[in-house]
Amino acid sequence: MTGTRIDAPSHQKPLRLWPGMVIVVLQWLARFGAPFLEPELAAYGAMGGLVALPALIIWWAFFSRAPHFDRWAGVILMVVTPVAVSNLLHESIATAGMGFLFYLYLAPVLTLAFLVWAVTSHRLARWPRRAMMAGTILLACLVWTLVRTGGITGTFASDFAWRWTETPEERLLAQTVDEKIVAPPALISMDLAADWPGFRGAQRDGIIRGVRIETDWSAYPPVELWRRPIGPGWSSFAVRGGLLYTQEQRGDHEVVACYSVKTGLPVWRHRDPLRFWESNAGAGPRSTPTVNNGHVYTLGATGILNALDAHDGTSVWSRDAASDTGTEIPTWGFAGSPLVFDDVVIVATAGTLIAYDRLTGEPRWTGPDGGAGYSSPHLVTIDGVPQILLLSGSSAASFTPDDGTLLWDHSWPGGSGILQPALTDDGDILIGGAEGAGIRRIAVKRGPDGWTTQERWTSTGLKPNFNDFAVHAGHAFGFDGSILASIDLQTGERQWKGGRYGNGQLILLADQQLLLVLSERGELALVKATPDLFVEVARSPAIEGKTWNHPVLIGDIVLVRNGQEMAAFNLSFRDTASDIVSP
Repeated sequence: MTGTRIDAPSHQKPLRLWPGMVIVVLQWLARFGAPFLEPELAAYGAMGGLVALPALIIWWAFFSRAPHFDRWAGVILMVVTPVAVSNLLHESIATAGMGFLFYLYLAPVLTLAFLVWAVTSHRLARWPRRAMMAGTILLACLVWTLVRTGGITGTFASDFAWRWTETPEERLLAQTVDEKIVAPPALISMDLAADWPGFRGAQRDGIIRGVRIETDWSAYPPVELWRRPIGPGWSSFAVRGGLLYTQEQRGDHEVVACYSVKTGLPVWRHRDPLRFWESNAGAGPRSTPTVNNGHVYTLGATGILNALDAHDGTSVWSRDAASDTGTEIPTWGFAGSPLVFDDVVIVATAGTLIAYDRLTGEPRWTGPDGGAGYSSPHLVTIDGVPQILLLSGSSAASFTPDDGTLLWDHSWPGGSGILQPALTDDGDILIGGAEGAGIRRIAVKRGPDGWTTQERWTSTGLKPNFNDFAVHAGHAFGFDGSILASIDLQTGERQWKGGRYGNGQLILLADQQLLLVLSERGELALVKATPDLFVEVARSPAIEGKTWNHPVLIGDIVLVRNGQEMAAFNLSFRDTASDIVSP
């Protein structure tokens, strides 16, 4: 007696698997291989990986030779299951990447899992095979309900953790419930001059002059002075008289905090009952305090502008700058740092400038709506005229600081309102574009009929994203994506490119022609700021976790932080290293 096969008709052709294999191999090469070789391809690789999922569905539905029921059951399950599971995701997964992060990460896992099922199960009986298909698709989707993310990096990598584990912020809150804040009198100096008045230094150009540090980190590595946990936020530091000021998030309160530079101990904290969070960068303030004449000025992520006493943190005045300008909170929160000029403090609510009396908080003037933006007001003097530059939308604009009159406006459709502009030695302006657009040099002139701007060149030799650059000796040094690069300011041509530091930040030590780099992974590095070639002088670990915050150098002490911790290191200069620091 012979049995009857009920799994499929005898004429059923074997599965055509090779197109699915090609799709999955190409998908994984695009999603993970290409970014490994060239980090700037991460965004394209992520999109390529996503596109492979519908390609796999088309293969399975029309070209796989699978039984008719299996084809359309697989298609329906691969379409419906992710949508259904998306309702079970942690908020950080569901909303990250403009709502696409789940699908960006799911696509390569789901396609690989489905292909493995197709290869290994085609000899099974009909219903076990179909049950296994449903389970494979469901498992590939459900695994993402078990995790959360602390945000994405500049190359679309994600900081995954188990959903039920505590976040660094939650651990911090548990540790500091009973923390005492004591202001050591010996550390408090009320000198009016600030060591580092605010975002990127006194000129907001990230350049330090008159300072020399140790560069032989093999013989004399950075000496850790202190390390302590800190609330999330992408603020840097302002420093004056042995005290540092920064901003952070602690639970439901946005905090302006003061610490000792010498010990890292807390001196005072000012709290506002506000919380800003978005899934790509996480919680907390985005701007950096400005210290001026005994006051600390801060702009929170929701637009609250505070003027605080630098000695004890008491409130002098407070304004809602977003409400004053009628500006909605942008996607990433307000990120512009306050600028003090004469008797006004100027802030940017996205692309709109507003100036307040620095002593009373009374509004002085409001500029026009310049569109979206995260750049900070930038003071420069061109042709003897002080003016406030602001990058927003797709343009760079200049305003008079006394009444906000528009002096000039340069439009660049590829521009970006994220970075700080830079001034060349001969008075031209450098502005950064949107991701991949590069950098542009413009000439600004004052004539009988007013101000005019002219493009000198636009270069893709340096393509900063949200990583500010510095100008030195006729060259611009900065991040070309996640790799350092240098361009000639006369031609815009790239001189060198090298070193993978992620989407980090840097400051430039002019006297030693050195870049002090803080990588996205929290490493400190020294790179020569010379035009001929890339040379890394030293590298050392500093802090843990994704690091987008700008470093600060006060004498021989470097201050670093991210959304989890901050630390101080001594980089004392020694004459024995003189042969190394020579360019």
